[in-house]
Amino acid sequence: MGSLVEENKATTGARQRPRFLCLHGFRTSGEIMRTQVVGKWPDHVTARLDLFFADAPFPAEGKSDVEGIFPPPYYEWFQFDRKFLEYRNFDECLAYIEELMIKHGPFDGLMGFSQGAILSAALPGLQARGLALTRVPKVKCVVIIGGAKFQSPAVAEKAYVSKIECPSLHFIGEMDFLKTPGETLLESFVDPLVIRHPKGHTVPRLDDKSLEMMLDFLQKIENDLSTGTKLNNKHNEDGLID
Repeated sequence: MGSLVEENKATTGARQRPRFLCLHGFRTSGEIMRTQVVGKWPDHVTARLDLFFADAPFPAEGKSDVEGIFPPPYYEWFQFDRKFLEYRNFDECLAYIEELMIKHGPFDGLMGFSQGAILSAALPGLQARGLALTRVPKVKCVVIIGGAKFQSPAVAEKAYVSKIECPSLHFIGEMDFLKTPGETLLESFVDPLVIRHPKGHTVPRLDDKSLEMMLDFLQKIENDLSTGTKLNNKHNEDGLID
């Protein structure tokens, strides 16, 4: 399966840190995503998160875009055609993620980048319809970095039939080739919080504005976990929707 890296074991007082299963990008790895996230975000952000980085189930079937930047091995969650309309090993991927959550959970939320972000955004909707993650607790929140909607009608009609209610934080890059699909994805969430950045398809660093928004998102989740109440994502009340 490859390495599974669990970060941030240090305690943070009485505050309950939200625990995220992190799904990496296409033909990368859990270790690469760990470097992308923990290596870029400030310590006082990552210390408030309990992050579990998992490798996808399938070895890369072709060249990785990160060759020469990050070392192998590389993995992919499922395979797809050129138009991203037909998927191979998709059901196996969903089953694998559920087994990860059973074995290493419970998890409060999902954090995904690129292919992992597309999955992370769709899973709450599939779970709500009883089509995925049926043996694990409800996904309470998601962090979507460079994500998009599934384009296959067979998946989209199931994942986005109703707006997804869980709190969601979306990173959208001005130069990202998935910027437009990422904007379209926002329509599938009840109350998405959006952090925009000037970069391309990457996990961005946090500037002052995005750091404030990230900390606000975390505070709301932490408060909810500490009280055991239903997560509330009314960011519009705070004027934080971009």
